[in-house]
Amino acid sequence: MFRVTRKEEIFYDQFVETAELTCKAAEKLDDLINNYNVNELEQKISAIEDVEHDCDQSIHDIMQQLNKSFITPIDREDINQIAKEIDNITDDIEATAQRFKMFNVKEMTEDAKVLSRLIVVCTIELKNVMAEMKNMKTSKTLIKRIIEVNRLENEGDDAFRVAIAKLFANGMDAVEVIKWKEIYEYLENTLDACEDVANIVEGVVMKNV
Repeated sequence: MFRVTRKEEIFYDQFVETAELTCKAAEKLDDLINNYNVNELEQKISAIEDVEHDCDQSIHDIMQQLNKSFITPIDREDINQIAKEIDNITDDIEATAQRFKMFNVKEMTEDAKVLSRLIVVCTIELKNVMAEMKNMKTSKTLIKRIIEVNRLENEGDDAFRVAIAKLFANGMDAVEVIKWKEIYEYLENTLDACEDVANIVEGVVMKNV
C-alpha cells in the first residue's frame, strides 16, 4: 500500500484556508446587514466580491494540486466535492449581498440579521470541522462539530420559516415580499451549503475511520 506523505496532506491545509475565506465573507455580509447603509453598499459588496474571487483561486489551487497528486489522503472525488461545496458557500454569500443592491433595499429586517448571524457561527464551526479532518482517526470532536453544523442549519430553517411567515402576515407590499423572499432564500441556501460540506465530511469519516 502507498503511504500518504505530508506533501499529500496539503489538501487538509487547503480546505482550512478556503474555509477561512468563507468565514471572512460571512463576517463581511454580517457587517453589511447589521450596519446597513445604502451609501456604503457598493463598497461592502465589492469587498465581498474580492473574498469570493480569493475563494475561487483557492479552489483552483486545490484542483491543480489534485491533478498532479498521485496519492491523496482521501478519495479524489471527495476532495473534489468538498472543494466545490465550500465554494458554493462563498458564492451564495456574494449572491445574497448583490441582491441588496439589485432590489434597492432601503432598510434591513431583523430576520435577515438573525440568518446572517447564524451563517457567521456556522462558517466558523465548519472551519473547525476542516481543521479536524487531518486527525479524523483520533479526533474526539470532529463528529460533534459536524452535528453542530447540522444543528445550526436546522435553526436556520426555523428562522427562515418565521421570516417567510412574517412577509405574508404583515400586509407587506407585494414587490417587497418578492424581494425579501428571495433574499431570505439565499441566506438559507448559504446555511444549506454549509451543511452539505459537513455531510460530505461525515461520509469521508465513515469511509476512513
